[in-house]
Amino acid sequence: MSRLKATLVRGLEGGHRPLYSAAVALIQRDGHPTDLVTVGHLSRYADADGALVAAESRQPALASTIFDLASMTKLFTTAVLLTLVDEGRTSLDEPIAGWLPTFGDGERRRITLRHLLTHTSGLPALLQLWTDWPDQASRVRAVLRTPLVNRPGESFEYSCVGFLVAGLLAERITGRRLPDLVQERVCRPLGLTDTGFLPGPARAARAAATEHQPHLGRGMLRGSVHDENSWSLGGTAGNAGLFGTAADVARFGQMLRQGGAVDGVRVLRPDTVAEMTRDHLPPAVDPGFRHGLGVRIGDPHWMGTRAAAGAFGHTGFTGTALLVDPGRDLVAVLLTNRVHPRREWSDIAEIRRAVAELAVGT
Repeated sequence: MSRLKATLVRGLEGGHRPLYSAAVALIQRDGHPTDLVTVGHLSRYADADGALVAAESRQPALASTIFDLASMTKLFTTAVLLTLVDEGRTSLDEPIAGWLPTFGDGERRRITLRHLLTHTSGLPALLQLWTDWPDQASRVRAVLRTPLVNRPGESFEYSCVGFLVAGLLAERITGRRLPDLVQERVCRPLGLTDTGFLPGPARAARAAATEHQPHLGRGMLRGSVHDENSWSLGGTAGNAGLFGTAADVARFGQMLRQGGAVDGVRVLRPDTVAEMTRDHLPPAVDPGFRHGLGVRIGDPHWMGTRAAAGAFGHTGFTGTALLVDPGRDLVAVLLTNRVHPRREWSDIAEIRRAVAELAVGT
């Protein structure tokens, strides 16, 4: 058994409880796979109390298994917006109020796309759209009118609200829906045939289950977005909602590693990727890592200490991670369903670190 497989099996066996029911890890060096491991089953539990699905009904995790990517969606939202910057349709430093008039008063007038993508906009981390507003239209209005909790540009606050705004901004600039923009500007050019919002029945049947959410009348989720805010907005939001496979996520990471192009297909300009992956935080702001446009940089909490110095990427609440280390020609993907059957059951930070360290060592 390889060390990578042993690591994933350790998480599958857990201790008191398994950390996930399914996991797929893919490591690529210079664009070529060096290790691919799949463990577990797409669904193990029937409810949040841990009632087991019958063994004969469990489907094994495969390389083609589709996972809820959760906040890794933010990388694709960022890429869409940066294509618009490349086309001159917007810029990183013009106030977003020119497109979203609700940002035209007080300190909000200062907020730019750069602020949104670096989590320095001053917007709060979260809203509970699904409980505090009755319908999708009122939830969109709430997002666009959210009061600031900090002055723009002065502090780091990881903000899903900021990326909800970013997704709405992309739609306002183009007059197109975010799912169409992600397909047209990122997935289709790169050939990411298994990545997208709102999986249809065929893709949902290949999806790993996530959480049991009876409090929302949803039951056990499989192929339906886990994030409640994205769900309350129809499942197509800038912060979460994408589903995809390890191979698709790795190809997206390869595009970034190679300066915006793969196999002759260019998505972003090289200087745009360089801007995306450099540190944008003020020197005095130190959340324990650095941050680019949409990407986290050098975070030892999940990248491990050896990879962190030169790596960037993102994680997702459902148990996902993409690590890109250009200095090592490395792309590593870990996809799990660690929220199955409920989010309180597991923390996979140690597994993420172990996979990153193993990837660096291959």
